[in-house]
Amino acid sequence: MSDVRTPGAVPREGEVGRVRALGGLPPVVSSIPTERKVVFLTIDDGWEQDPGFVLQIRDQRIPITAFAMRDAVEARGVPDPAGGQGRYTGAGKWGYFRSLQDVGVPIENHTLTHPDLLRLSRAAQRQEICGASKLIAERTGARPTLFRPPFGSYNTDTLRAAKSCGLTSVLLWTASVQPGGKIAYQTPDKKLHPGDILLLHFRPNLDRDFRILIRKIKRRGFELGNLQAYLEAATSPRK
Repeated sequence: MSDVRTPGAVPREGEVGRVRALGGLPPVVSSIPTERKVVFLTIDDGWEQDPGFVLQIRDQRIPITAFAMRDAVEARGVPDPAGGQGRYTGAGKWGYFRSLQDVGVPIENHTLTHPDLLRLSRAAQRQEICGASKLIAERTGARPTLFRPPFGSYNTDTLRAAKSCGLTSVLLWTASVQPGGKIAYQTPDKKLHPGDILLLHFRPNLDRDFRILIRKIKRRGFELGNLQAYLEAATSPRK
């Protein structure tokens, strides 16, 4: 396993506002409190394992955080057909994620089977979340610290389960990236904002669509941020 540090912009002193957690539970973060024109890239599941995407991340030193889901990574079942016909479904399995890790991509937790957690008991949620953390640690050598709930669905049981599994923050998003690199905004003005967290998926044509997305973000004057560094600044106790 490589010791490559995740690339990307890091926060300046005093730049980042506080993200507060309630009752000692992991904070739920959908954007980073900053006025700097920086956004953060995250990618979920793991179905389509395009080697060109890894090369692009490596060659351009692009910061991105992956949230791996076991059934997708191991190609158990059928991926969502929304992105089209895949060429690399389950092509490298966990080896593909180790190759991402080797170019600086943190591998985080997105459950074992992608259930709607609101339909599960706390014990069942814990099995999904802790099971995924254990598996990722076994397959990559690094235990996750971040959790993304499938569909963005969570409750207090989810936060308690995540904490018991050693996860420190629950990550949501403010915009999602659709096929063709199109950004689907969750704000009325349909624009990127400082601190936005963007959600992508391992879909067909990822290498091509990702190039389109990166050009679009840079044309709008935004930097790509190191999510882990910004989260640390937002959640660490102030001196």
